[in-house]
Amino acid sequence: MPDRPPLTILLAAPRGFCAGVDRAIQIVELALARFGAPVYVRHEIVHNQFVVENLRRKGAIFVEELDEIPETDAPVIFSAHGVPKAVPAAARQRKLFYLDATCPLVSKVHVEAERHHAAGNEILLIGHAGHPEVIGTMGQLPEGTVRLIETADDARTVVPADPERLAFITQTTLSVDDTAEMVAILKERFPAIAGPHKEDICYATTNRQAAVKSIAPRSDRVIVVGAPNSSNSLRLVEVAERAGCPKALLIQRAHEIDWADFEGIRTLGVTAGASAPLVLVDVIIDAFRARFDVTVESVVTAKENIAFNVPRELRDDAPARVARRAQG
Repeated sequence: MPDRPPLTILLAAPRGFCAGVDRAIQIVELALARFGAPVYVRHEIVHNQFVVENLRRKGAIFVEELDEIPETDAPVIFSAHGVPKAVPAAARQRKLFYLDATCPLVSKVHVEAERHHAAGNEILLIGHAGHPEVIGTMGQLPEGTVRLIETADDARTVVPADPERLAFITQTTLSVDDTAEMVAILKERFPAIAGPHKEDICYATTNRQAAVKSIAPRSDRVIVVGAPNSSNSLRLVEVAERAGCPKALLIQRAHEIDWADFEGIRTLGVTAGASAPLVLVDVIIDAFRARFDVTVESVVTAKENIAFNVPRELRDDAPARVARRAQG
């Protein structure tokens, strides 16, 4: 076997699961353990097929809408991205026993939206059309009361009904730099605009983008482990290239690697989106070890020790079996 070429892998930290994703997966697993299969989950619990497949094998049934769920006493779980208010209302009407796995940092944005609406402000939501989090956030308020801002051009051209009664909120998984640009434009155009008490982009998104910025200028290629429908993973690809990496690639699993993309490289940056399990990173690094003489350098830009509580129905001190129809 010929000598393997040397390769330095710059392993970004933090990477992989955030506290909100970890909590959402825990909720499904604990519900399966406490109540048994099946457990219904509306939408992918998090945007990662490996996670979804693993939970499906354990007894989770994934649906897009509640009307796909038969009459049942089984738990119904709402995904980490959050849902419009109409969804729990429909669940209550059907007397379904539901558990809400919405990330607490997304719930914070929902609360802000309601606060601004109650104060009489028109609300601008910076986010991506069609993303489940954006659909859930806009669905907290009456239709037409939240306007979506997707680009800097949108921020430059939006015409509010009253510039003195205006507020903005943001999706939690956006590019930090792009969002800062849009917020700056809005603040310059509308000095009275109200914003969140604390930035809406979540700590995990911010930290993972900062870590990628630290490795990208040194990397011939960057691999972002994540799913193509994962907003935070897609943003990491963009951030890596903007920060100086010639090419960044989004890869879900090791078998997807196109080795032609990595011919002649000497330094590879590796990270993972907030919904990607670290085991997938390990398998990808092993695939490179089979072809290169790999040295791994950990590049740590922040430490994370955040955890969120699961719903009370799933905690150790909860009754062994909750009255499932209590919410009806």
